[in-house]
Amino acid sequence: MPVPLLDVNAQNLPIEAELTEAFQRVLRHGMFILGKEVDQFEADVRAFLGVKHAIAVSSGTDALVLALMALDLHPGDEVICPAFTFFATGGSVARLGAVPVFVDVDPVSFNVNVDHIRAKITPRTKAIMPVHLFGQSADMDAILALAKEHGLRVIEDAAQSFGATTHGRQTGTLGDFGAYSFFPSKNLGGLGDAGLLVTNDEKLGDYARILRVHGMAPKYYHHFVGANFRIDALQSAFLAVKLRHYASYTARRQANAAFYLEALAGTPGIVLPSASEGNDHIWNQFTLRVLNGRRDALKDHLLSSKIGCEVYYPVTLDQQKCFANLPPTSLSGCEVSHQLAGEVLSIPVYPELSSAQRDEVAAAIKSFAL
Repeated sequence: MPVPLLDVNAQNLPIEAELTEAFQRVLRHGMFILGKEVDQFEADVRAFLGVKHAIAVSSGTDALVLALMALDLHPGDEVICPAFTFFATGGSVARLGAVPVFVDVDPVSFNVNVDHIRAKITPRTKAIMPVHLFGQSADMDAILALAKEHGLRVIEDAAQSFGATTHGRQTGTLGDFGAYSFFPSKNLGGLGDAGLLVTNDEKLGDYARILRVHGMAPKYYHHFVGANFRIDALQSAFLAVKLRHYASYTARRQANAAFYLEALAGTPGIVLPSASEGNDHIWNQFTLRVLNGRRDALKDHLLSSKIGCEVYYPVTLDQQKCFANLPPTSLSGCEVSHQLAGEVLSIPVYPELSSAQRDEVAAAIKSFAL
């Protein structure tokens, strides 16, 4: 049977009545940008995350850009981030004229290697941007200790890890800022683009909120140059509905991951993902490593069997053409990331997978490995 990589309708249609009520409510009051729907959603996520400031924005990428702007990053400042991640991590740094400095990752967790961060700190380094990739936390205790040692800011790219915890603490709430994405494929996915920026720092929170609306406070008075990072009221209304279902979505993702970990254990040529000690993994992606140069062959095999799969990510940031002119120190030493780019393959793990569909995926992988 066909098994898509993701089926957003399988999640959204069962709550169609709730989403329709939210749509009609916004339609009737006519306040489509910011307003009470946004205020309510921000209050809901503040309570969920246990954080002082939650600033809903137009996308996860814009959350990262807003965080960097609020930290007054200047051209030439360096921000250290992993080479193995989605483009927005490094792209948001470059957009402000700063220099992304790419470091390698751990081959087991896929998250940033803290020793490599230490090796690339220079007098120009202003911040560290760890990514909690695929749904589990990077080693935040070590990262925060290193940042404190060198007087650096920490922006957590938590785009894929809303609701994940490390030693009982929510990812995204531990550094100076945490940035989340509510792209439809995320564990908390909107019906369009949306994001969130959080912080426990009162001054940074107030400043970021002003920058979200062109640096305006009060209306039409601009003490700073900000940007338009406002979220639609409709997306906030939809996300508030889906937040009420978040726990069940994540529990089902975790159950699907547990099934794969048991069903595929010991499969020749396949390295299964795992949760690091102390991490509550929310499995935004279930990402295999396929050894011996057979990743693309397995991908073709699954696709021919009508099983969705995807490579996240086939090109590391240090290898992207747009970053080719960065200083050599920004691009060096990312060998593990390069290896992973040739091995990783993500398979369906979304909450609404049926047991028959999970069996189909596991059987197809095992038949390929034989």
